[in-house]
Amino acid sequence: MQLARNDRYRLKVEGIVQGVGFRPFVYQIALKNGIKGFVNNSSEGVFIEIEGKKEDIENFLSDLNDSLPPLAKINKIEKSRIEPKNSNDFKIIQSSITDVKSALISPDIAICKDCLKELRDKKDRRYNYFLINCTNCGPRYTIINTVPYDRVNTSMNRFKMCYECEEEYKNPLDRRYHAQPISCYKCGPGIKFYKTRTKEVLSFGEEAIKLCAKSIKRGNIVAIKGLGGFHLVCSAVNPKAVRLLRKRKNRPSKPFAVMFKSLEDIKKVAVLNQFEENLIQSKEKPIVIVKKKELHKFRKRELPITSFVAPGIDRIGVFLPYTPLHYLLFDYLECPVVATSANLSDEPIIRYKDELYEKLSSVVDFVLDFNRDIVNACDDSVVQVVANEKQTLRLSRGYAPKYIKLSHKLDNKILCIGANQKNTITLAYEDTLVVSPHIGDLTSIEAMEYFERTIESFKRFYDFEPDVVVHDKHPFYETTKWVKQLKATNEKLKIYELQHHYAHILSCMAEFDLSKKVLGFSFDGTGYGDDGNIWGGEVFKCDEKEYERVYHFKYIKLLGGDKAIKEPRRMALSLLFENYPLQEVLDMNIAIVKNFSNIQIKNFYKVWQNCSLQTSSVGRLFDGIASLCDILQISNYEGESGLLIESFFDEDMHELLPYNIKEKEIDLSDAVNKIINIMCENKNINDKKTIISSMFINTIAQIIIDISINSNLDIVLSGGVFQNKTLLNMVVNKLKNIDKKVYFQRHTPINDGGISLGQAWWAVKNNLL
Repeated sequence: MQLARNDRYRLKVEGIVQGVGFRPFVYQIALKNGIKGFVNNSSEGVFIEIEGKKEDIENFLSDLNDSLPPLAKINKIEKSRIEPKNSNDFKIIQSSITDVKSALISPDIAICKDCLKELRDKKDRRYNYFLINCTNCGPRYTIINTVPYDRVNTSMNRFKMCYECEEEYKNPLDRRYHAQPISCYKCGPGIKFYKTRTKEVLSFGEEAIKLCAKSIKRGNIVAIKGLGGFHLVCSAVNPKAVRLLRKRKNRPSKPFAVMFKSLEDIKKVAVLNQFEENLIQSKEKPIVIVKKKELHKFRKRELPITSFVAPGIDRIGVFLPYTPLHYLLFDYLECPVVATSANLSDEPIIRYKDELYEKLSSVVDFVLDFNRDIVNACDDSVVQVVANEKQTLRLSRGYAPKYIKLSHKLDNKILCIGANQKNTITLAYEDTLVVSPHIGDLTSIEAMEYFERTIESFKRFYDFEPDVVVHDKHPFYETTKWVKQLKATNEKLKIYELQHHYAHILSCMAEFDLSKKVLGFSFDGTGYGDDGNIWGGEVFKCDEKEYERVYHFKYIKLLGGDKAIKEPRRMALSLLFENYPLQEVLDMNIAIVKNFSNIQIKNFYKVWQNCSLQTSSVGRLFDGIASLCDILQISNYEGESGLLIESFFDEDMHELLPYNIKEKEIDLSDAVNKIINIMCENKNINDKKTIISSMFINTIAQIIIDISINSNLDIVLSGGVFQNKTLLNMVVNKLKNIDKKVYFQRHTPINDGGISLGQAWWAVKNNLL
């Protein structure tokens, strides 16, 4: 009897398939289905050769696609038939390095349930071990130097595994098979607690964690090392500690994120829906912006957090422990903690203890540090739920690097360097877009160094040397200056610029793979326009190749240029000067006028008359309205006016402010007159703030509806203004009610963090050479 001939195939698997337990998974399903052959990592991805009967191979391929490990993601499988080799078994073989690097690097992931169970098991050899991890959780991006993702290419390279760890590491059936950060008490990094002023070590190991918790309870500020950098931590229930942190960090009112021990503790502070609960508990463990309960209704002794954590607004950023160290810390803490990035203003998150001593010695009392180096810094991700969908505000830990697969291969390598604020970079090569984690605002030398370091890291990951660089059109952005310097060293490099607000719309189109004309609303705070003015309230009819500016908000003069961004009262004065004679402004009995002396207002009027810099920005309109109704005169952080206006919004109010849409211009002059009339009424000031705030948000939403209803195109919403949850919810619901298809970003930043992706989408679709 003649035996049936086996078939053999070679598979090249691309996606997030390294450092996520993919090879042991392949090994296990091969054993299950009687398949012979091998699997190995390479710098291009994972290669598998499978040999067996036709039915067994079909079952193997079905399992390969349908039963992936939790962190793995397959983007593409190339399958080719080859000659059978009559293999006797299935093996995992050593990683190979090729000339092409295309393997995708996994983001860092919060501690998994299995590791958490072992952390709590007194019989387990890693009981209470502060760096416990496996192939399903722990550091990835933050410890890697280059691909393939093997221990030798990570910051764990200097820690030689003990016998027990090595046995787990070598066993394909073990959860820690080739878990590169694997370690234990015997062979892993150690943890120490330091006094900042003297730099002396106060304790080691578990005692260090206990002493850290005790210091927090006493009202001290402690820097604690995390996955991608240090957090500044203090008690969130201690008003003195939070005020002290604000004073030392010079952060008067910008909200702090708060880490809670459990979801139940979060519910004491916030009103959550099921979507928010799911995000809070997800494997990425991001900071989630949620609705804050009214703290004034609590008795003083029962306050779950102090109001100084997020003053004046009705939102709070909450998150759960995501490293074993966090869980161990909460064993000795009964209170939630403020956990904010350790950095100086406008600088990146700090990775090293010595840098902490140098820059934050006046801020931090103690430091909890361990000696596993952070190679690539990475902030916490920030998200919120809008219209029952996740909206990404900061793309970082857990979600980045972010990969988008293209339908075709590129002929060149493209680097897109984003905007000046909330900067990210995007690489385009082969058939992949890679969006970096959040880099931040490029307003300091240190931030620019971090920007350059991130570019060098991604170039190293993929042997990437760009043929093309795309940058924002703004002539004074640091990215523009940087690319000009780069061009001076490489004459062959092709440089392209792209308009900022068009890039916003393109970033949303990239996420949803849209290749059609859309009606795009691009509302934000600032961006260089084609006419040299500052845009930010734009409506485009566009596709991935071209755009037409069909509407925009009426220009307002920027009184004092960039100072107007920091001082909403300047925008309010500009709105008044635009609509009233000087003497009428001087005679007004409202807070904005009382904010200045008569001489100051007259001098500002002269400046306004000669001012040539204008803006159509909706973000600046929010500033102006916030000042007119005396919500905010001097801004302490970006987006403050929007958050405060949102906190006064009353969902039961449906009235609108008057406005006109004439030809291409959206004019709110009549709205300003209405606001002044309301402010002059004999009503409680908070009632006035509520009325104006509600009418203003209703009006911006209705303007979008009025324009959309006359178009047969699908709607795209992008730009930082749409971080306003109330506004975006209202617009999305109204558009759906008139049967309009509407898109807004879920998995990539809707703010300037998405600009680099928009630039890349334009470059790819226009086949830039």
